[in-house]
Amino acid sequence: MQTTNQGAPVLSIDPFSDDGLENALAIDEAIRESGDVVYLEKYDTWFTGRHAHVDAIMRDFEQFESGAGTGMTNTRHQENWRKQSVILENNPPSHTKYRRIMTSVLSQRVVRRLRASFQEDADALVGRAIGGELNAAKEIAEAYPLHVMPNALGFQQEGRKHLLPYSYLNFNAAGPRNERYFRAVEEAGEAAEFVKWQIRREALDPDGLGRMIYGFVDEGELSEEDAGMLVRTFLSAGIDTTVFAIQFALKHLAENPDVWARLKADPSLARQVFEETLRFTPSSPFIGRTTTREVTVGEATIPAEKKVVVALAAAGRDPRRWERPDEFDLDRDASGHLAFGTGVHGCVGQMLARMEATSVLTALAQQADEIELVGEPEIFYSNWLRGFADLPMRITRAA
Repeated sequence: MQTTNQGAPVLSIDPFSDDGLENALAIDEAIRESGDVVYLEKYDTWFTGRHAHVDAIMRDFEQFESGAGTGMTNTRHQENWRKQSVILENNPPSHTKYRRIMTSVLSQRVVRRLRASFQEDADALVGRAIGGELNAAKEIAEAYPLHVMPNALGFQQEGRKHLLPYSYLNFNAAGPRNERYFRAVEEAGEAAEFVKWQIRREALDPDGLGRMIYGFVDEGELSEEDAGMLVRTFLSAGIDTTVFAIQFALKHLAENPDVWARLKADPSLARQVFEETLRFTPSSPFIGRTTTREVTVGEATIPAEKKVVVALAAAGRDPRRWERPDEFDLDRDASGHLAFGTGVHGCVGQMLARMEATSVLTALAQQADEIELVGEPEIFYSNWLRGFADLPMRITRAA
């Protein structure tokens, strides 16, 4: 196997081709097992899929920064399609203030206030959806977050059709500027303009999380523009990833009847089902960082100002970290998975994602009898997400 003069194996694989997306597990294994770090010459980018390195890189914001973008584009040298996020694509100490504000907005008190309405909405949606054959990818996994998250933020009903195209563009833009990205730009249409309009103070419901963020403007801690950017963060991190994570949870329940039987008997296991899903098949498989100086990882030396992509999906099945990593095991302690990141840039809204998913799985356990796949799932092709366009299922209603 060819190596760079920095000591990293050179791979000719393309994770972002159709073939790469259709064979994602093989791509993950190649990245993880070929070396501590591998170099993808097509993209002039370093990747690592070993849990220990992924964890260490994500915690080391001084040598692996987020301020140059969390995708494959180095936004210090190439213009991004949208303005940088003040929290996701920002470095301490500036990042620290925004993180503190978001943590305050998403306090335990706020989450507890939302929990009852999230469960009520999940109960109603699942009740309407089940009782026969359906595309669970759309009718459950997509429909639920697209309802509860905009409601929680205080978004208007008008224009919500733009939210998914906007998010699809955001995640495709994190990958290479390939045909898939340009198609997402075309399909997004007026989505970016709608989002700019929707994240303004005047467009948000006074009782939503969005207006809570603007409260920090009134206290002198944020500018109006920065407040809008924080509201926008929920779209980047709070809809698509949760949609696809719920899809995977539904698929795993259908493929593992013993797990479904246990969940049905004890709906409180919903959280465990979701955590093992996040380890086993994270919906967001990659996160990018940029080296601030020459850095050594394992046996490889990475030059300064180079993109390093941590492969979260590969790390979730690293046999160095997990026993029987390719088995979906409800009894596993899945804590330590990196689906939400870690360190100062760990997903600040992860408690909302967990609440969304556990609400849906709890409702399903309480209302459904049998759950099964009735066809081959259809892949959703995205540079930076994994999931399904069609998840054909039969879900029968409990007597």
